[in-house]
Amino acid sequence: MLLTLRVREVVPATSRAQIVRLDLGEHEFPYEAGHAVMIAGHAATKRRPYSLSSAPEDARRDRTLELLVGTDASEPTAGTFMPVVNGLVDVEGPLGSFTFPRQPAERRFLFIAGGTGVAPLRAMLRHALTIPYDTIGFFYSARTPDEFAYADELRALAAAGRIELRLTTTRTTPADWTGGRGRMTRAAVAELVHDLETLCFVCGPPTLVDEVPRQLLELGIPRERIRIEEQ
Repeated sequence: MLLTLRVREVVPATSRAQIVRLDLGEHEFPYEAGHAVMIAGHAATKRRPYSLSSAPEDARRDRTLELLVGTDASEPTAGTFMPVVNGLVDVEGPLGSFTFPRQPAERRFLFIAGGTGVAPLRAMLRHALTIPYDTIGFFYSARTPDEFAYADELRALAAAGRIELRLTTTRTTPADWTGGRGRMTRAAVAELVHDLETLCFVCGPPTLVDEVPRQLLELGIPRERIRIEEQ
């Protein structure tokens, strides 16, 4: 499916990323939580992939598609997506196989994100909160405390007892930072694995996508319950 949509809103998400909301208007755009789209300015020849960070339920209610778009490129290159409010963009999709199952047999879910890899996992999380579940864990790694996208939303869900949340930073952090420090360890991941039937989703930079699935396997999670996507 190829649509041309208007940019409804662009808001800061972190020091290195922004949230972009595209106005669906009267268009229908069915997709699964975790799907991606190819995006470019209207009539541009080169599109780039971005995961949708909103759940399908959000899109139907708000009539928007939401993206988390990095802004830290030192110099724009050909094909760089540089959204502006009321600008037109071409959207192709949905694409990809890294999606939340329509009727999961499991009732425990664990989402493990690194950097902007949080985007599809945020969509999955919001969808998972609408179906029957026992526990939902969310483990999120970023370089510094100001690089956690959707941090307020995640903390609010944790405070309400709806998810178990762990945040960890991998670079030097202020003394008043109360979250974790350093890369994800097997012991830290184990705190969110309550049984071996937990369905796990991992998305982030190559190092995280290489290390964390191995940790999950070592904890006894079957390979078929570990879904990965490299960002």
